[in-house]
Amino acid sequence: MTYETLLWEQNGAVVHLTLNRPDRRNALTFPMMRELTTAFERTAADPDIRVLVLQGAGGHFSAGGDLAQMRSPPEESGPDPVASAYRRMGEALAALDGLPQAVVAIVEGACVGGGLGMACAADYVITTASAKFGMPEARAGFIPSQILPTVVQRIGEGQALRLAVTARIIDGAEAGRIGIAHEVVPDHVALQAAKASVLSDLTWAEPLAVAEIKRLIRLTRTQSTAAVLDDAAGSLSRLLDSPAAAEGITAFQEKRPPNWAKP
Repeated sequence: MTYETLLWEQNGAVVHLTLNRPDRRNALTFPMMRELTTAFERTAADPDIRVLVLQGAGGHFSAGGDLAQMRSPPEESGPDPVASAYRRMGEALAALDGLPQAVVAIVEGACVGGGLGMACAADYVITTASAKFGMPEARAGFIPSQILPTVVQRIGEGQALRLAVTARIIDGAEAGRIGIAHEVVPDHVALQAAKASVLSDLTWAEPLAVAEIKRLIRLTRTQSTAAVLDDAAGSLSRLLDSPAAAEGITAFQEKRPPNWAKP
């Protein structure tokens, strides 16, 4: 499968998905939103993929929605085609958030609007200190509509309100302090080293266990603590009875890598 606005590179169990509109700082178009949804669904359906790495071409993650297209959505109909088109971004974020695989976002340059939404949907975010994060939509008279739930889930109402209402742009260091990013590095070279390090860590995580952890964490958004604990207890029981757990426990006792980890 080929894409017009994305680059898909699979190396073993790791997929690098690159937003590929560097001349526009990887600003999101309506076709790009559809391609992102397709790419995320493709990832979810492939049990051989264990990690999805999201990144941008040309020194930027994403500058958000492409203003040149905002009022002219292609291939949409109905009473409000603009609303229908923008709902596609919500669908893309939901598909990303629901992935059973680990998701790593590599951020430098601009990470605003829809770019911020994707970063907040990732499991692990590495950023340079100089990267720029924010929701500047109010400055132009509109709103960050489809990313708000994802951002609130990541940093809470207080910080989401601060960023959205002030339209303030913050740097990578502050993004780390408020919980958008997990690791802040000084430059592009350090960014690549940090990416290699976390990918090495992720090779030790058993895929079904990762999927269950992510599912249970998502469940805490809508279910009571008791319901989540009941579900988690049953999940743990099933996993402990699996061949993967038998291998993992044996490998730990023998002080060797489990068979799903690369040497």
